[in-house]
Order: sequence, then structure tokens, then C-alpha cells
Amino acid sequence: MRKLNSIEMANSIAFERLLKAEPHIVDLGMAKDVIPDFKEKMILHAGPPITWDRMSGPMIGAVTGAILYEGWAETPEKAREFASKGNISFEPCHHHNAVGPMAGIISPNLPVWIIEEKNSGKRSYATLNEGLGKVLRMGAFSEEVIERLNWMREVLYPVLRSGVRKFVNDYGGLNLKSLISQSLHMGDELHNRNRAATSLLIRTLVPSMIDAEGSNPDLSRVVKFVAGNDHFFLNPGMAAAKVSLDSVGYVEGSSMLTIMARNGTDFGIQIAGMKNKWFTCQAALPDVLLFPGFTREDVNRDIGDSAIMETYGIGGFALAAAPAIVQFVGGTPQDAVNYTKEMYEICIGENKHFTIPALNFRGTPTGIDLIRVVETGITPILDTGAAHREAGKGQVGAGIVRMPSEAFVKAAEAFVEKYSK
Repeated sequence: MRKLNSIEMANSIAFERLLKAEPHIVDLGMAKDVIPDFKEKMILHAGPPITWDRMSGPMIGAVTGAILYEGWAETPEKAREFASKGNISFEPCHHHNAVGPMAGIISPNLPVWIIEEKNSGKRSYATLNEGLGKVLRMGAFSEEVIERLNWMREVLYPVLRSGVRKFVNDYGGLNLKSLISQSLHMGDELHNRNRAATSLLIRTLVPSMIDAEGSNPDLSRVVKFVAGNDHFFLNPGMAAAKVSLDSVGYVEGSSMLTIMARNGTDFGIQIAGMKNKWFTCQAALPDVLLFPGFTREDVNRDIGDSAIMETYGIGGFALAAAPAIVQFVGGTPQDAVNYTKEMYEICIGENKHFTIPALNFRGTPTGIDLIRVVETGITPILDTGAAHREAGKGQVGAGIVRMPSEAFVKAAEAFVEKYSK
């Protein structure tokens, strides 16, 4: 048997920890009450750290909407002035065990999912998904956006929380790893296609919601809202990926990625063997399938924490499981298969829990290896949504984007410097 070198041994440890993670939905709560170290005038955002003066249009728009939602300002103009004067503490979601799609904004009074990894007890957090189009995460902040967020806090959140608490009381938590596994066999890849996962989530929770809220006239509206939003599972799915990768922790000598994230300006990664250190470069410009009425000039640079799905080994890495996704992101079913096969080249192993029927139930490519990325020149692909580069305009399309190599080269140089001795 070939003797493993120290990096291979470290990667094997990191990889096995990732595969052993068991993420479960255990509750919902208000961000300010449950997310660690959440301050009064704090807004969390997607991607690596960024300051107000460097934020892209969609992130500025989402921050503007959050300020209006929180009541810190009365108009968009006053909201931007409020932010520009240093009244807000901006920090990455990842620094607080949280994740957010697109702009990734989490403000104090937004309700969030609470996901727990059953082996370690670690927790992660994500907001409730608003749907597609003109929504906060895409940088929209119109009156309808704020009204929807208020309804989600006042109506959706308490009904959903009652159902979740009833389910947890009866069964001990909702197993997201099992749900993701089933969804891959039903045509989802869990980033841009969550139709099966959302359906399974509804099927699982609705009986408990009826038991807890059966006489509540709002129950029907809540179920209809969730059923009409195929992306509703994305947010708890992202939190499941986040807490699973957090359970890997620091592994001396490991070159396995634990974070990929974008803030609309920068792309950043973190490595298991380089504790809490960001390696960044300019975010990619997605070449996406556009919605009617938009042009390439409207597309903002890549944005969102949702790259955690590919870091987890699903999303774009599992495109072969979701041939129907090409209707939304472009390309052909064979392109989807080819993308997945290419990603095996840069991964440590295959996830035996997440398998792809079209590849004879082969496990998804999992555990991105920094060294393999640099040696092969193959960078990770994502299937992602795209926001308008101007604040307030919302989503313009969706498609495939490849992560820029510069961040990986920087990380590799630092890795070699740290471990060459």
C-alpha cells in the first residue's frame, strides 16, 4: 500500500470530518438573539470583508433595504447617508457562523434558520428565502420588498417556527443531509435548482405546522408562499453546508477548502490548514443566461455565500444530477455531466452520501484541494444567480461562472511558505 504523505494524511482527516457531519434544523430565531456576537447596529454580508466605499451596486442596494427595514432611516437617500457615516458595523456572515445568498445581508430583526451539527454541537444560521426577482438579496429595496420582509417576520416566521419546534420536539431535528441526498436523486443540484428539496421540506414540516397552528388562518398563506418559492430550501441548505464545513475545523497541513465566497467586488477562500485567513482577488464577471430586457452590461460581478454549496460538494459540482438546470442556466445536459466530471480532478474524494444517478450513483466530487487546483489549472465552477450592477434593480439572470485563479495562487504561496519546513 502506498504511504500517504503528510498533506494527504491531513486532507484525509479533513475529508472524513466533512463526510461525518450531520446537519439538522433545530429551530428558528431572530438574528440579533441567536447569531453569536451580533451587535445593535450590525449588518452581516456575503463574501470576504469589505467596507462601504468598495461595495458593489447590489450590496449597496441590499444594505439600503436593510436600513429601511430596520427603521434606521426613512428614505433610500437617508439610508445610504446613514451607512456612509460609519453608523453600521459591517462584517462577513462567515465571521458569525452564518451564510447568505447573493448580497447575503443579515440585519438584527431578520428571522433566521438555526442549523446544528449533531456530532459537534456547532451551529450555523441563514435567513428565510424571499423568492426570485426584486428581492433584498439581489439588491432591491422598493416598498414591496420591505413589505414582504415585514410579512415574513410577522406571519411566515412564527408559523414556520411553531412547526419546526413541534417537529424537533417529536423527532429531535430535521435531518438536512438525508434531505439533500434524496433531492439529488430527484433532479436537484441544490444551488440553482431546489425544487425537490423545497417539496421535501414542505412535506416534512407541514404536518407539524398543522398540529401546531391548525386553527391559524395564516397557515394557508404560509404554505402557499413556501410552495410557490422553489428556492426556499436554498438558505437552510447553505447553512447545512456551512456547519458541516465548520465541523472540519483547523487541520494542520490540510489543503482542503472550507470557504468560497464572493461579495460582488472580491472573491475569497479559506483553507483548513490556514486558520481563519482569507485569500482574495477580484470577483469573476458571470456569463449568464439573461432574463428578458437585460444585457451583459447589466450584470454585476459574482456575489454571494452560496458558493458554500460547491465547497460542500453539491451545487455546480453535482450538475450531472440536475439535467433540467440547463433550462435556467444555459448549456446542454451533456455540459452538466462534463462540468461534474471535470470537478473530480480537483477534489480529494467522493461523497458516499451524495450520489448521482446519471453517473451510476457515483459520489459527488467533494473536498476541493488547493494543490490540485493550482497544479491542474482547473478552478471550481458554480451555477449562480446574477444581480444587476445598479442598486435596486434585482436579479438579471443565472448561469455558470468559474472562480478566478488568483485567490488560489495566493493561498498556495502562503501554504507552501507555512509548510515547506
